[in-house]
Amino acid sequence: MVSAADRVKNPARTSVWLDGRSPTRSRKSDQPAGLDRERITAASVRLLDAEGLAKFSMRRLAAELNVTAMSLYWYVDTKDDLLELALDSVFAEIAPPRTDADWRERLRELATSYRSMLVRHTWASALAGNFLNIGPHAMLFSYAMQDVVRATALPLRHQTGAMSAVFQFVYGFGTIEGHVVQRSADAGLSQDEFYRQAMGTISAQPQLKELLAASRSLMEARGGDTVEEMRERDFAFALDLLIAGIEAMRGRG
Repeated sequence: MVSAADRVKNPARTSVWLDGRSPTRSRKSDQPAGLDRERITAASVRLLDAEGLAKFSMRRLAAELNVTAMSLYWYVDTKDDLLELALDSVFAEIAPPRTDADWRERLRELATSYRSMLVRHTWASALAGNFLNIGPHAMLFSYAMQDVVRATALPLRHQTGAMSAVFQFVYGFGTIEGHVVQRSADAGLSQDEFYRQAMGTISAQPQLKELLAASRSLMEARGGDTVEEMRERDFAFALDLLIAGIEAMRGRG
């Protein structure tokens, strides 16, 4: 079994999925009834969604579950364990693409579902690089990526590059989108209101007027009546560019 101390010393070699601890250990007489890893993980996701990563703590989670903080350590060793469990659980929200569709449509479906998850859970992108991501749901997502890219018939040595191009783009796009959505909500504004206020602030700065004038025609040509519509057009076209690039590379040796 991997100890909590080992996790601190060797973060690149350890994971809650490797600790040997059963998620369904028998409850001791002094343990709260109905408490288990699944319930703790679900509460962690709700708390992270509501309050963000910076405010997350074992004490705050225990209060949410109406138990003592020490009760949680019967199921996990560290706060990082809970974050790793929470991260893997939201990967379950990424819908698998249809098996009977063309690889292009499957790629769009998987990319769109991944983006939606990142926007719903703005904390997830910050955690994705912190763990090995070997939980069951993260692995299923990885397998789905591999299956779709394998179906493109790209040479094997180029398939990981294709996965990086598509899914790192989606990661970045979804992360920024999630932050904009969250920041607008925190300000009590719609995304369109937030955008207009931001553009008004930029327009009022003399040193930025030239930059704004140069980009105005580009923004107007972008199309869309709302921030969400503009973003959807950008995402769809960017995916089309990546798919076209994959198609162009398929015939190269």
